[in-house]
Amino acid sequence: MLLRAVIALVFGALTVFWGAPSVQVLAWALGLYLLATAFAVLRGGSVPAALAAVVALGGVGALLTQSDAGAALSASLALLVLGAGELVQGLRQRGRKVLARDWLISGVVGVGTAALLPFFISLGAHALLGVAGGGAIISGVLWTLSGLSLRHDAGGRRNGGHGVPAKDVN
Repeated sequence: MLLRAVIALVFGALTVFWGAPSVQVLAWALGLYLLATAFAVLRGGSVPAALAAVVALGGVGALLTQSDAGAALSASLALLVLGAGELVQGLRQRGRKVLARDWLISGVVGVGTAALLPFFISLGAHALLGVAGGGAIISGVLWTLSGLSLRHDAGGRRNGGHGVPAKDVN
């Protein structure tokens, strides 16, 4: 979870600070972001491996096309599939898993980003990276908070409810 957060936040920061990206920067940034996200999602086991494979293929598509339209449409498809998968996972696990709400939010962000990307193709690489980076930053913050909350809660259960290791409670 925290790995996915770091990947999203690094990509988001790249999109914020890159002033005039070329189409090659767009393709490489989106491609590598999607491949890294697929790895993190697969490693985390939060969605089926087939969804992670689609995200990875979207990354490869962005890398191979090296065009605004190709990169945007590859990313859009990958984020749509991942977002829809997380929405379904969140709905199925509501009331059973603590991550259900986070999957729902992440799914909405993914689907929303996917839906917006095609409308910005004509504006070029900078706009496309802005849209994708905005979604990544929102997701990164969500997964950071979720991961840290789960870690804190797990620490509390392991240590008699204090939330800090027993050796540090003095």
